[in-house]
Amino acid sequence: MNKTLLYIIVFFLMQPLFAQNESSFGAGEWFRFEMSYSGFLKAGEATITVKDAIYKNKPVYHVVGKGWTTGAIKWFFKVEDRYESYFDKQKIVPYKFIRNIDEGGHTKNIEITFDQDINKAYVNNIKHNRQSVFDTEPNIQDMISTFYYLRDNLDIKNLRIGGEVHVNMFFDEENYGFKLKYLGKELIDTEFGKIKALKFRPYVMAGRVFKEEESLTLWVSNDKNKVPLRIQADLAVGSLRADLDAFKGLKHPFKIVVED
Repeated sequence: MNKTLLYIIVFFLMQPLFAQNESSFGAGEWFRFEMSYSGFLKAGEATITVKDAIYKNKPVYHVVGKGWTTGAIKWFFKVEDRYESYFDKQKIVPYKFIRNIDEGGHTKNIEITFDQDINKAYVNNIKHNRQSVFDTEPNIQDMISTFYYLRDNLDIKNLRIGGEVHVNMFFDEENYGFKLKYLGKELIDTEFGKIKALKFRPYVMAGRVFKEEESLTLWVSNDKNKVPLRIQADLAVGSLRADLDAFKGLKHPFKIVVED
């Protein structure tokens, strides 16, 4: 197991496309995922929670994503990750992002504040006591807010197989152009029964962790919620799978075709 555990859950967890009027989420939404390695070994868990908050006198959503290793893997590679984002309720653009991780002794503690008016990211590397300022693209997203921005702007009617979505994101100290390809519709078996899903292929950097740039596959529910149901990752060594196993606080009915 390596530091892709929460990257996969939080960064790729739920990536859709553009333009629905009614929001797909709200305060009180909570997801829990169970991760397994190479199809049989339990690897860890992750949760992501949406709360109401006020940030600099602005009403925002405060989202907290956490991930940790469990079982036998925890004894030789312990992971405890925490990600937070404060983003505007209406525009869905971030004002603050926090990344505090410990992955087998590899630690990072970074806080980023965004000035969306002048397109700047102010990075405070707490671990190394280093502050930096970076130029960003207009309406830049962070790793967490990207999920909600895309969920809330998915236009199912205009999805075309093979079509791609591009989102400008800032992560740690770098502007990142994220790309996602739509693969079609699929009926999948889940913990809750059979569910109609939309299938996507997030592009990642091939190398030490992933076999190739198309190593990830993502399924989200084909309904108003756009619930992340499953992620399958082909790693350089073995594979990692994350499945939704509990949820609460959905804004819309969760559609199950056949219950188990």
